Amino acid sequence: MLSSRSVLLLAFSALALVGISCSSSSPSGGNGGSGSGNGGASGGGSGSGGASSTGGSGSGGKSSTGGSGSGGASSTGGAGSGGASGTGGAGSGGKSGGTGGGPGGASTSSTASSGGTAGSTSSGTGGASAGGSAGVDGGGNTAAGTPSAGCSKTSTLTFGTVPGESASATAGGASNGTGKGGYVNITSGGTQRGFAMRLPDNYDNTHPYGLFFAFHWNGGDSKAQDTGGDNGYFTAYYGIQRKSKNGMFFVAPDSIGSGWGNGNDSDVKFTDDMVKLISDNYCIDMSNLITSGFSWGGGMSYELACARASTKSNTAGYAFRAAIIFEGANISGCDGSGKDPIALWQTVGLTDTTCPVSLATPIRDQFITNNGCTGWTSESGNVSAASKTGTTSPAQEPPRPPNPGQYINPGGHVCTNYTGCSAGHPLRWCVHQSGHGNAITDGTSSVYDECANVTTQNPKGNCSAGCPCTWTPDDIWTWLNDPTTNAYTSNATSN
Repeated sequence: MLSSRSVLLLAFSALALVGISCSSSSPSGGNGGSGSGNGGASGGGSGSGGASSTGGSGSGGKSSTGGSGSGGASSTGGAGSGGASGTGGAGSGGKSGGTGGGPGGASTSSTASSGGTAGSTSSGTGGASAGGSAGVDGGGNTAAGTPSAGCSKTSTLTFGTVPGESASATAGGASNGTGKGGYVNITSGGTQRGFAMRLPDNYDNTHPYGLFFAFHWNGGDSKAQDTGGDNGYFTAYYGIQRKSKNGMFFVAPDSIGSGWGNGNDSDVKFTDDMVKLISDNYCIDMSNLITSGFSWGGGMSYELACARASTKSNTAGYAFRAAIIFEGANISGCDGSGKDPIALWQTVGLTDTTCPVSLATPIRDQFITNNGCTGWTSESGNVSAASKTGTTSPAQEPPRPPNPGQYINPGGHVCTNYTGCSAGHPLRWCVHQSGHGNAITDGTSSVYDECANVTTQNPKGNCSAGCPCTWTPDDIWTWLNDPTTNAYTSNATSN
């Protein structure tokens, strides 16, 4: 999502003792000039980058010159589709009521359910979740799921206005998030913390819903995630709120300082406290918790993939079923066993010099091992390189798109589905041609999705064949609902 025009190409700082800080400028509005810590880049011109900071402490570092490029990274996607339909691999998939409908029955098997094709968003049948244990409705919720303590209860949470947002502004624009909810204050580790949260449309406290966390980048905040910045609802929560048709709970936490330093595991404990507070007050499907993040937020999601992937190896009482990492690195740590399998969707850019491919591949390789994957199949929109296969032992590196020079469409990104992975732990690895962003559009070097801008393309962007938008939300949504059907996802040409 990171779609605010002021969120831009980021300063890169190599620190010998604490690793790499994937950093960004603060998401203030407009086109920034140069500055220390809040530098912006106007349009595609060059400008000073934001403050780089250490991965260990989260403190701001010196300002450094950012690369030339567009404004901030953004995300978008095509028209939303329903949940996956079909039968599970080892047993028939449970039926679901679709988005906004009631829960369906569980899959008859707890082993890998592959699901089928996209279903109806009104009354379609559920397919297999990436967790592989039950059907999924159009909101990404497992059909039967694991109900939380908050099911059938009335919430006692109170919501305030998300800092920086205007409750009187039009929902779905750059100044106000979409859906019921708002800002929640919480004390965690003796410190006042907070997060934005949006409820599913037509929330039913007897129906378990998925819970999606979106961790911001260095210098980001809950507002940028909750609103989608200049791209509004189109890219809020990395575009997944829109793809789910407001069918899940969405949470955008605020860090202490610029990013997720996680000193003394403070940010992991903060996550534990958020999960407990939300699941005690609302009906959450505890088998469908998802973490996502870009840059330092991707580093935080990696930490949670290490520390909170299995209730057998942590004492927090919950586990994430999937992690989505845009341009991440080992910045917030890898606590816990770090050896548990988890469903992983990961992307990195060939021209990203902030969190480059060399910092992303160790994360991928760790979960190739954890998930027990044995092979891979890659696909591209480029017909001449449409599909290739390989193995993980001996290790064979999947193909990547060509280095620019020329930015191509189709074929500007190559995604690899790893095969033979343990049930419920699919791994998808996508490499694109562009730089440090999560809203990449094939055929361009821009990390800012201009065609989804709610200001210049009012009111909800204007994705078309002549002005395409990013492929990432569509690809992620397919993967969350039925990873067995993931293939090359083209640029989005409609909203």
